[in-house]
Amino acid sequence: MKIALLTETYFPYMNGVTTHVKTLKDGLEALGHDVLIVTCSPTTRKHYIKDGVLYCPAKSIKSIYGFGVSYPYSKTRLKYLKEFKPDIIHIHTEFSMGLFGIWAAKKLKTTLVYTLHTAYDDYIYYVMPKVLARLVSGKILDKFLGIYAGRAKAIVGPSPKCFEYIKKTSHRRKVRILPNSVELSLFNPENVKEEEIKNLKKQLNIPEKAFICCFVGRMGTEKSVNVTLDYLAKTIDKNDNIYFLAVGDGPDLDNLKIQAKNLGIDDRVIFTGKIPHEELPKYYAISKLYLTSSLTEMNSISMLEGMAMGLPVLQRVDEINKDQIKEGKNGYFFNDETEMYKIISKLSKLSDEEYKRIKFNVEETVNQKDEKGIAQKELIVYNKAIERARLQKIMKRKRGTIVKRITKKVARKH
Repeated sequence: MKIALLTETYFPYMNGVTTHVKTLKDGLEALGHDVLIVTCSPTTRKHYIKDGVLYCPAKSIKSIYGFGVSYPYSKTRLKYLKEFKPDIIHIHTEFSMGLFGIWAAKKLKTTLVYTLHTAYDDYIYYVMPKVLARLVSGKILDKFLGIYAGRAKAIVGPSPKCFEYIKKTSHRRKVRILPNSVELSLFNPENVKEEEIKNLKKQLNIPEKAFICCFVGRMGTEKSVNVTLDYLAKTIDKNDNIYFLAVGDGPDLDNLKIQAKNLGIDDRVIFTGKIPHEELPKYYAISKLYLTSSLTEMNSISMLEGMAMGLPVLQRVDEINKDQIKEGKNGYFFNDETEMYKIISKLSKLSDEEYKRIKFNVEETVNQKDEKGIAQKELIVYNKAIERARLQKIMKRKRGTIVKRITKKVARKH
């Protein structure tokens, strides 16, 4: 099968969608399928294909690092896609590449599949002023998402939250929930040497025996890192050997650094800035716990990466998205700073043997969530979508034939 995956961003720019698309591409190719990534590139002025990726000229958006928007209707881009001859066009974005995907699928008479990755109510402020964002969120946003829900032959989402979004559109469509997968070949604790762990701790000026809680992701309002900092400031004792490692870049990074300093915990909080994807395993490896206060995740890939590295997760309660954590096996939940600190403190006092048992259980929960696993599940979706498109064409032809017959009968009578 030939599959075109359309996304607004791709490597080297990092985010959850980028990681998901790459993992899906690797899995599909490992199963013998041909994949073409179609993405925006703010650094190029002409379309070109390299290593299975079609890069398209785009205008960069300063508020989102590495994010670009292309003109959605491009004959040049359509020509490249036509030459690829996709059986499936799978869109992973609602912006320029998403609109292009809808148009291209119609022009090429190709089956369209749509994955909703993002809770846009919490992200739309990135691309427009807050006043305008408040107007757009709600009915206007629902109608916009309805365009994709109506045109796609299958809708996929990584979290039950997707049901809520699709319900709000005018289309009563089924959503296939496929949790995100993780690159187990990369995020394997055995790949990180003890010497690398010691060196990184020295580089970050973290004590050898420190209990490190980490968060990996965009330093943006929607990730609620500010909440984590507030909770830590209210609970951490000077005698605790607890540190917080915030890995990633984003528009709120400088403000978060100022916040940590004003709260008097800047000696316990380390901000790394942007880290290359291939170096992330080291940062998970020096940590003992993945800590997040975010309530906007669909199905966090960073969280999965942490679990693959053996890190239990401590997550602020998010009722709709609780399924990602199996409490007591691969993670824990908290409602406030008191509950958060109680769990961190308890884990920080475990012996090495007790922690190893927890780590083993955590790793076991993600063993089946590899590249091939997600690709096999997506292939089921693709085949069902193709079959649905085929049946709809048959029904359309039958309806057309019936209408013609009725028209002829009416014409004869008159």
